[in-house]
Amino acid sequence: MLKQRVITAVLLLLVLLPALFYHDPAPFSLLALLFMAAAAWEWARLNAWAMSASYLAAILTAAMCALLWWSGSLAQPLPQLWLFTGAVWVLLGSWILRAGVPAWGQLNRSFRMGVGLLALVLTWLAVAQAKLMGTNFLLSVFALVWVADIGAYFAGRTWGGRIYPRKLAASISPGKSWEGVWGGMVAVLLLAWAWTRFDLWAQPAVPSFYSHLAERGVLFAAIACLFLAGMSVVGDLIESLVKRSAGVKDSSKLLPGHGGVLDRVDAMLPTLPLAMMLYSF
Repeated sequence: MLKQRVITAVLLLLVLLPALFYHDPAPFSLLALLFMAAAAWEWARLNAWAMSASYLAAILTAAMCALLWWSGSLAQPLPQLWLFTGAVWVLLGSWILRAGVPAWGQLNRSFRMGVGLLALVLTWLAVAQAKLMGTNFLLSVFALVWVADIGAYFAGRTWGGRIYPRKLAASISPGKSWEGVWGGMVAVLLLAWAWTRFDLWAQPAVPSFYSHLAERGVLFAAIACLFLAGMSVVGDLIESLVKRSAGVKDSSKLLPGHGGVLDRVDAMLPTLPLAMMLYSF
């Protein structure tokens, strides 16, 4: 299992890193489009759609992303869209988690499909716009999600259950604890501080997401980072809820040793659009 994980991770890095650091944003945007199409296929399967409908969902997602690309939306400021997307993520995400696993399966399948595909398309648009702004900006948002997850893992392993006996969401993801959430948030604050200091020292052509936030004050930047760290947990929990409703452990087997694409990008689905919302306003 470990060998599979390592091999898959190395192969993914060999593909993604050159595209990420390439000066032209097109290759990375294209790769992100393919990942979102694969995630759409997984989403349809998790929501009990037939194989043919799942392939159609992947094609439709890729087509919508391509249409946005062709129309020039990547270079357009879209503050109203990101504000609407952020509001929907906060309100709908909160409702889904409060309603729990049983309520998800009772929702109309077409509604579930539409919500998922729209979330994937908007995440791709956020990724593509962030890459167009600059690699330093996009990478800093990616790192927020990664560090929040790593910090949560180690804090949960070290202190989980010692301070708060109850889990974060036992019926959805028993392994998550409140200590993990706080640990992830602290890790994100440290990351933001370090990356802002790096920007001041290196003077990159494109400032990081954290430097943009810091222009509005340290308090605003700290609250924004904590908010995004919290929403990354929401994205992770919602995918866990959907998988639990479907009775599966992984979203697919597309990435040997890692599960599916959704398993790798779930926390980014709310975080990337919300980061663009905070940047836009």
